[in-house]
Amino acid sequence: MDLGLAGRAALVTAASRGLGFAAAKALVEEGARVAICARRPEGVEAARAALEALAASRGRPPGQVLGLVADVSRPEAPARLVADALAGFGRLDVLVANAGGPPPGRALEVDDAALEAALQANLLATVRLVRQALPAMRAGGWGRICAIASYSLKQALPGLALSNCARAGLWAWAKTAAADLAPEGITLNLACPGPHATQRMVELGGQGPMGDPDDFGKVVAFLCSQPAGFLSGAAVVVDGAATLAL
Repeated sequence: MDLGLAGRAALVTAASRGLGFAAAKALVEEGARVAICARRPEGVEAARAALEALAASRGRPPGQVLGLVADVSRPEAPARLVADALAGFGRLDVLVANAGGPPPGRALEVDDAALEAALQANLLATVRLVRQALPAMRAGGWGRICAIASYSLKQALPGLALSNCARAGLWAWAKTAAADLAPEGITLNLACPGPHATQRMVELGGQGPMGDPDDFGKVVAFLCSQPAGFLSGAAVVVDGAATLAL
């Protein structure tokens, strides 16, 4: 299937490894130019080089991947990231908003500082990124926005109160924003992964069935595709049937 992403320009945040990198990889494989970011310069450069090599292996010219250093949880970062992506590519068609998950915590034990940090990274960062990306998408008359969330959005997970809170808030915001954007040809969806065999999950000793990050990246790419133009306001759970909630 042709996803209609060749020549499109994308920004994928928190993409030096894990599911963010998998999403960026899938977009590069589909012919998109991709700007990635992460907090550590060495991680950004390693990911950029790997993705640039992938593009070159497909016969594409240099300059397909842009590496940016940023912490998306900082309020000023989204505006700078979008500006840098536009400066590098001259357009922005696709936004994949991703951030690392907050630490574990029980609902009655987390403090205000922990709650604020979780909301900054896993709710407000996406809201700010979308706000900054919309003018370019509106100018082009086309846009695809996908936020990487968690399957906890559908079924709250014990001991992950911070994640549960932030993801639910993001879902409520995204659902209402998607309805406002639909008439403009801009879609907004959430991709909600369960456990996947990322480097971090392996380091933490994850057990049980785990998904392939590359497969998850392809789900994100489809949500950002031309054929997915009538798919908006959805939370697509990718968890191998782990979630029992209807």
